[in-house]
Amino acid sequence: MKRDLPTLASEEQILLAALAELSRRLPPGWSAEPQLERAAGRLRADAAVRIESPEGQRTTMYAEARRTLVTRDLRTLVDQLESVIDAARAVEPDESLAPLVVARYLAEPVRAWLAERDVSYVDATGNMRILLTTPSLFVRDVGEQKDPWRGPGRPKGNLKGESAARVVRALVDFRPPYSVPGLMKRAGTPSGNTYRVVDFLQEQGLLTRDDTGTITDVQWRALVERWSKDYDFTALAGATGYLAPRGLPELVKRVSELPEDSPIGGYAITGSIAAATWEAYAPTRLAMIYAENPDQFALYADLRRVDAGTNVIIAPTTQTAALERTQRLDGAVIVSPSQAAVDLLRSPGRGPEEGRALLEWMEKYESAWRQ
Repeated sequence: MKRDLPTLASEEQILLAALAELSRRLPPGWSAEPQLERAAGRLRADAAVRIESPEGQRTTMYAEARRTLVTRDLRTLVDQLESVIDAARAVEPDESLAPLVVARYLAEPVRAWLAERDVSYVDATGNMRILLTTPSLFVRDVGEQKDPWRGPGRPKGNLKGESAARVVRALVDFRPPYSVPGLMKRAGTPSGNTYRVVDFLQEQGLLTRDDTGTITDVQWRALVERWSKDYDFTALAGATGYLAPRGLPELVKRVSELPEDSPIGGYAITGSIAAATWEAYAPTRLAMIYAENPDQFALYADLRRVDAGTNVIIAPTTQTAALERTQRLDGAVIVSPSQAAVDLLRSPGRGPEEGRALLEWMEKYESAWRQ
């Protein structure tokens, strides 16, 4: 049953509501007492929360509260809390101190980032993970999994379909800032579909918009990984397995000799062959290809349809986003890095490992592929 939640417009209201959720989940005899606007020298936190056990052991948690938080903000916020703690420790070296991140609602990617670094957090819906050593305490609970303050008309919880593919590709391939109408032009998608995807991604903490609605930041790697949960090249309608009897290098050579006005239409190679352009991982054993006319493409490339022993998969380009921003590899058309990465993350064999290696290359050389 859905709860009626207060507005929680101010950081103080958020802090008190979140700490009330924490207090309800502490073991019997434990307490959490906040002192608002706690200073440590010239540095200041939103609050200092004293967690005390029944035996009198205690830790002071310096807390920062935010109305909204995305992963882009976390490194700076945690560093700020660590600076406050360092200043407080210089005055009271024997006191047990720890950081605490507080928000009205923390999306799953934000919670995962904090948990990986053992930074305690709590939100006003009951999502929390508190880890202390003195006194020894571990509290974890799950609250709302969607932001309950988003209001009516929340987006569907997936990234399926051609419009979603186009929007995701544009968000990954183009650096913000840009407006949602600007994103629509880049993606070539209708207004309603674009806003649905943007709202969903904002709710998931994968992009940030300012007060004017402008998209100011995109967590592009996490976005590709999230997209891969709903997008699978090998499961696309019409995807068919073939055998290239002369091997994959000969296939690429043959395709590279296609004239630009070839009657087979548009195509693009994805997966391992494309990824090797940027980050070679291992010898390629499976070719993955998008084609407007799969049968004609297979005929030209001398491919044989087989039920076993497949080393080529061709998918019809119903997902036309795959043919956006393609490149050339020795004359053959290949997909962009963002498309190759998502296709590898759900491909068979070592494909997911290749996908992660490609994402690492993309992080290291972002200026080489992102516009």
